[in-house]
Amino acid sequence: MSIETADMDVERAGLRSLADGGIVAQLRLDHPDLVLRPTLERVPDVTVQPEYWTTIDTDRTLLFLTAYGSSFGAFETALETDSTVRDPVLVDRYPDRHVYRVTLADGTRTVIARTAEVGGRVLELSSTRDGWLVQLRFPTRDALVRFNEFCRAHGISVTVDHLRRSDDDNEGVVALTDKQEKLLTVAHEEGYFEVPRGISQDELADRLGVSKSAISQRLRRAIGELCDASLSSPP
Repeated sequence: MSIETADMDVERAGLRSLADGGIVAQLRLDHPDLVLRPTLERVPDVTVQPEYWTTIDTDRTLLFLTAYGSSFGAFETALETDSTVRDPVLVDRYPDRHVYRVTLADGTRTVIARTAEVGGRVLELSSTRDGWLVQLRFPTRDALVRFNEFCRAHGISVTVDHLRRSDDDNEGVVALTDKQEKLLTVAHEEGYFEVPRGISQDELADRLGVSKSAISQRLRRAIGELCDASLSSPP
């Protein structure tokens, strides 16, 4: 091994990593002062996808965004009166989409900076008829909780579409323990939730090697955790 290769290995060994594990959360966010919220409410048939933010002159944050749809005239009129942005500019035009640049107004609320502060990363971001749909990756459950606490403290509504582990080979739901996930997987694969059932609770208990008296309680608890993760805000 050369000295150069050895030095590179040492550098790699010292690199802090957040790549293993993690949580992917798909969330719906809403607040009257979230960026472009007034425009999204006035022109719901236009879909907006932010491209990138950049800060210039230390106090000006520019947002480049792409708007998809056909009501571009109404969209541009809404932009001009939107209290969350100023100085809207059309920078490019295509048959099915327009690209705009806006300057964020004072008091406008965003979640991009807070996502980065807790170690998260934005995977997807697009508008909906009632706010923003975001997909974020957090390195730990604690980072997700801290992000949620920030949103609550600033009055931002958070609705969870789904949570999952970010491992490429594991799409399991975060709220479930390994035993709960295995129980629901076997129950689903063997037809427990079908009509008529393909397997009984007693047979599930035998299959998983647990007592027959515990299987009903475990099923209820696992299904409850799954519903909490899919339908409720993070704790």
